[in-house]
Amino acid sequence: MKELITKDDLIQLGYPKYTSIRIIRQAKQMMVQKGYPFYNNKRLGRVPKMTVESILGCELELEEDSHG
Repeated sequence: MKELITKDDLIQLGYPKYTSIRIIRQAKQMMVQKGYPFYNNKRLGRVPKMTVESILGCELELEEDSHG
């Protein structure tokens, strides 16, 4: 099970592109507020799954890629 989520993972789950981008951006802001300043980086696109789940209010089921 994946522990980090990207916008592409959310798109695969059926969320629109810009909604996925907005969710990732919001998750990054939450992580900065929790005391993780390295999430304050435009190039960083992976956020913890539990943070995204708290934003969406539901549990996500993601499968690992065969590529790792």
